[in-house]
Amino acid sequence: MPNALDLMIRLLVALILGGAIGLERERQERAAGLRTVTMVALGSCLFTMLSAYAFERGDPSRVAAQIVTGIGFLGAGTIFLRKDLVRGLTTAATIWATAAIGMASGTARFFEAVFTTLLVLAVLMVLKPIERRVFKRPEEATVTLILPRSAGEIEAVTGALRKIGAVPQSVHFQEIDSGDDRLNLEVEMPASCTTTDIIRELRGLQGVRQISIARELREDRSRGGT
Repeated sequence: MPNALDLMIRLLVALILGGAIGLERERQERAAGLRTVTMVALGSCLFTMLSAYAFERGDPSRVAAQIVTGIGFLGAGTIFLRKDLVRGLTTAATIWATAAIGMASGTARFFEAVFTTLLVLAVLMVLKPIERRVFKRPEEATVTLILPRSAGEIEAVTGALRKIGAVPQSVHFQEIDSGDDRLNLEVEMPASCTTTDIIRELRGLQGVRQISIARELREDRSRGGT
């Protein structure tokens, strides 16, 4: 049975390593930020120590094994589906890896814990820009505009968007008064297409009075079913 100082050091190492990963997640404004990721590492470390030293009889691996299962429920809470896109997979995987780092700290495998933390940070910080550059996925945006009512207004708007490579996925139509309509379009566009490009093209439409664009974050998402 390790002494109290040794146990405190293990908890402190888990706290620091989990905090390092949590800071990166917080910087990216992910659902699981600094406090969540740090608590995962700290809790996993404590559970591992309890399973190893708190029970004189029994298999110490049983409690540790349940950490792997239990952390899956926490990770599942960060994953959600929006249309055909699954988001939060990277955050869930980060929580899973952080739990393993906490378990390594709890068994005094400090080299493995520190080295894995460095690898996790490398994956999150270094591979992300490489992924964006090599795998240029289309981005999404919500385009809302108010324009005078006419017979071909939808065709005019969708045609203008297609000129810059933006493909409308859905169109929502609303009459706001006797002479104007509001169009809400969900569009998919190449990564090279900027908000300025969209505004410049839509301004060329006759009678457009208001344009608003909300672009969506592409991080932590993949096609549904993956």
